[in-house]
Amino acid sequence: MTTQASPSTTSPTVPAQAGAARPTLDPQIRLDLYRTMVLSRTYEEAILREYHADKGPGFDIGKGLVPGEMHLSAGQEPVAAGICAHLTTDDAVTATHRPHHLAIAHGVDLRAMTAEIFGREGGLGHGRGGHMHLFDPRTHFSCSGIIAEGYPPALGQAFAFRRRGTDQIAVAVTGEGAANQGAFHESLNLAARWTLPVVFVVEDNDWGISVPRQASTAVSSNAARAAAYGIPGERVEDNDVEAVYDVARRMVARARAGEGPSLLEVHTLRMWGHFEGDAQGYRPELAEVSERDPIPRYERQLREAGLLDDATVAQIKEEASARVGDAIGYAKASATPDPSTATDYVFD
Repeated sequence: MTTQASPSTTSPTVPAQAGAARPTLDPQIRLDLYRTMVLSRTYEEAILREYHADKGPGFDIGKGLVPGEMHLSAGQEPVAAGICAHLTTDDAVTATHRPHHLAIAHGVDLRAMTAEIFGREGGLGHGRGGHMHLFDPRTHFSCSGIIAEGYPPALGQAFAFRRRGTDQIAVAVTGEGAANQGAFHESLNLAARWTLPVVFVVEDNDWGISVPRQASTAVSSNAARAAAYGIPGERVEDNDVEAVYDVARRMVARARAGEGPSLLEVHTLRMWGHFEGDAQGYRPELAEVSERDPIPRYERQLREAGLLDDATVAQIKEEASARVGDAIGYAKASATPDPSTATDYVFD
């Protein structure tokens, strides 16, 4: 694992030593990180199956059990697990159009989320929003299909938290492609100027749809951009869940203490296409992707540490499968919205 830090405008981004020592995590925390990652992957695999189950040769995205486009987060589980481990459901998380791993790690109800993805009345938004527009007031979770759109609303929530005098914080997540959007820079600037309790997160999965990061971004690390706004910025390499956990711990603590925002970029991995149906002909490294899967890698680490064995792994995976199966069953049993209610919940 390598991290890069940019603590201030007068201190440039300097790479930390590769493999730098960090405190060994409590065994229970390590197992919980693994459980969260397994649950998220199990969920995405199930949604993948259901999405393709009845699309047919024409692959009409508007038809079938799961309508609309689908953007799955397999490979990016370490980001969600490592960050959300430090949050409570009183904290806000604004996510991207690839949101399921973050929603799961932040405690969004699996049944209601799945029903929403299936376009059913029992969903978070009564089936109106679909998978890119999940909103859960209970956990302060939201996401959007608009690039970088999660950043500005996070500032509003953070501002409200500060006005109320609570220690709640907002976590705003976007992709590396969105770090070139105006909303990204405007949000960092305002959060820094007002010392808002925000942790900005960039998931760098190397590909902005089909454009490689090095072809679209002038800097090698978006964490370096934090220095322009006088806030800390760090980049975690290797999709390392424990490194994410460690950096997020410090950034969340800083925000809760009223010390202002930070920027965390994680070099993560998009194992599947940008959307379902994406042939990914633009990816020269596609054959190597499965070797970089973060879940088997972390499982090996925990086995070597004596924290996992075959029985424990089987139990964790069975529990995840049971939860996901229950959520899928609930979604399928939930009613489809009555067409006569199409204008309900719409404001003039």
